[in-house]
Amino acid sequence: MRLKDKVALVTGGAQGFGAGIAETFHREGAKIVVVDINLDNAREMAAKLGRGAIACRADVSSLADTAASVKAAVDAFGRLDIVVNNAGISHRNKPMLEVDEAEFDRVYAVNVKSIYAYAHAAIPQFRKQGGGVFLNIGSTAGIRPRPGLTWYNGTKGAVNLLTRSMAIELAPDKIRVNALAPVAGETPLLPTFMGQDTPEKRAQFVASIPLGRLSTPQDIANAGLYLCSDEANFITGVVLEVDGGRTI
Repeated sequence: MRLKDKVALVTGGAQGFGAGIAETFHREGAKIVVVDINLDNAREMAAKLGRGAIACRADVSSLADTAASVKAAVDAFGRLDIVVNNAGISHRNKPMLEVDEAEFDRVYAVNVKSIYAYAHAAIPQFRKQGGGVFLNIGSTAGIRPRPGLTWYNGTKGAVNLLTRSMAIELAPDKIRVNALAPVAGETPLLPTFMGQDTPEKRAQFVASIPLGRLSTPQDIANAGLYLCSDEANFITGVVLEVDGGRTI
């Protein structure tokens, strides 16, 4: 098992990409902290995983909540090896000036401030242990943006660049930091990206992907498994495109 004896905290772990990551990492031997803003959903996922999984509610933009979730991991399992910053939201696909201030603030809080919050929460623990791994879920939106998602695109550009900057600064502490840049996938966010969920809109999205399909949670989990495993112990600062060729 590629993550035997590791402890991984996965934000947004109750559904979508996060659920796929949590399930795959658990299958590969990791103990899992399923973090989600909906505690009932987090508990349901932890119960599905079974032994070696716990649930924790957190607003990932809150420094108090993120610190509490890291403490829960250490209290339950004695350590923390991996933080997957997966939780994310978007404003609905629409002209940039139609996104109101509250939407803008919330998208940046969840997608960008969360990385700041988990850095504060997890880096001291990683340093105490002699190392650790961050996996940030960016997006092809931060590389090849789509119209109508300008402010969301900006958050994912920030995630992609923060990953590379964190990797350099934290390398002396043996803390690796990588990111995945998925193309749009079959997750609850997909209708938000499209603006309206119609067969025509889906066909337009799929047509922009050379391999001819949307991403799946398993695609993302497989790539994340490699980057978080010891097989990738000399890889840091990478933004790996899991996109079926979308960004070419």
